[in-house]
Amino acid sequence: MDLSSWLRRCPIVAILRGITPEEAESICTTLEEAGIVIVEVPLNSPNALASIATLSRLFGDRMLIGAGTLTDPKQVTEVAAAGGRLIVTPHADTAIVRAAKTANLFAIPGFFNPTEAFALLQAGADAIKLFPSEVLGIPMLKALRAVLPKDTIVIPVGGIDAEKIAPWMGVGAMGVGVGSSIYMPGDSPTSVGAKAKVLVDAVPDYRSFGHVGKQGQS
Repeated sequence: MDLSSWLRRCPIVAILRGITPEEAESICTTLEEAGIVIVEVPLNSPNALASIATLSRLFGDRMLIGAGTLTDPKQVTEVAAAGGRLIVTPHADTAIVRAAKTANLFAIPGFFNPTEAFALLQAGADAIKLFPSEVLGIPMLKALRAVLPKDTIVIPVGGIDAEKIAPWMGVGAMGVGVGSSIYMPGDSPTSVGAKAKVLVDAVPDYRSFGHVGKQGQS
């Protein structure tokens, strides 16, 4: 599937910053049960590559598993070796984008202004991450939509909770990255599952995304 197909299944990217390899399976299981299909493990998490390897092995045939907070193109090779298929950065690094595409991985680099956005798209980014979205704000994306190519996938990340999902998607976000609102170190699988359900339920017209979940949504 291309990235837009994953996002149509569920537009929430779960950012599991701080997760450990020991809890990775149980946390991802509860996310899948809630309908989440895209999971990012930031590389500044404890032994992140081990978590990515575990999640890729157990869930990689039905979920998009990858890494975030990449700061060096060399890290792309490490993520690919662990089985990750998604590369996310906090900044506009075209070298990491090119490395990801050379490795046949999805690339979602971060951007802060239009110059960075267009440079990343030219480098081959599958989507661009508006970060930090709580600073840039919804008017930023609304204005950008007038100049970006119509098929550009923009994913805001930063400070997003259930109340902010619909407003962001209302101005053209095709997905949202969610961190502390879905997982914080020490959270139990039950807690994560409850938070994930609230977020999924907040997606506008969620039934149209074609997901068939545990509760029979379609």
